[in-house]
Amino acid sequence: MADTRTGLPAGRYGRATDDARTDRRLMIVGGVLGALLLAFVAWAGYAYVAGEKVSSELTGFDVVSDERIDVNLAVRKPADLVAVCTVRAQAEDGLEVGRADFTFDEDESSLHRSVSLRTTQRATAAELISCSEAQGAR
Repeated sequence: MADTRTGLPAGRYGRATDDARTDRRLMIVGGVLGALLLAFVAWAGYAYVAGEKVSSELTGFDVVSDERIDVNLAVRKPADLVAVCTVRAQAEDGLEVGRADFTFDEDESSLHRSVSLRTTQRATAAELISCSEAQGAR
């Protein structure tokens, strides 16, 4: 016997009320999982940003010679904190030709300093790798 509402054979594809109930359950489960994922991403982002005491950026560089590149760094940190920034220089082919750590121990919260990085060959680019709180300082 055919279902007169849908034109399908009776009992062959389940009852329509079961489908609606299943769809509703899937939507609720999907909504809950989506809300949990959103809450986790927000928490992880906040924990990452709030945990960073030192922020910095490379504001420019000047290739002085085949053995040296001057790098301009802007560092923001609490005044009583010692920061260490790692900078590297690269040659035209991407090879690393210099790397050094620079310490910022001034009692200022915002610094803009030029540092010199010695290189093994002519550098064409400089990159700020990281800046963080110095371990065991002060």
